Amino acid sequence: MLNSATITANIPAGDLKRAREFYADKLGLTPSFEMEDMGTVFYKTAGGAIFTIYQTEYAGQAGHTIAQWHVDDVAAEVRELKQKGVTFEQYDLPGVQWQDNVASMEGMGKAAWFKDSEGNILCIDDGLPDQF
Repeated sequence: MLNSATITANIPAGDLKRAREFYADKLGLTPSFEMEDMGTVFYKTAGGAIFTIYQTEYAGQAGHTIAQWHVDDVAAEVRELKQKGVTFEQYDLPGVQWQDNVASMEGMGKAAWFKDSEGNILCIDDGLPDQF
């Protein structure tokens, strides 16, 4: 049933205006559509990914990654985002090698984590494992 469906990430924001500015200024993303009366902003990337940012008092409370962007070159994306003022996180993970905020994980590729303006943990990685 769900196997043929698509899925969309929904990212919480305590302050929708602040979040919209972060996603525009730091990540270079432009909303595709906005439902102001519902406190929801819709995004569609050139790569076809769709996600929403919505107003809620519960933003930034998840202690885990809530969304990931799959990119060709994690290190290059990290450098570009750092130039725009994005701060990256490093976590104490077993078997992970870190270089310039980029984690290398055997069998999983490379990844880097950062928090958005609302405290949500986001990730950029170099795609899914070869098993997929």
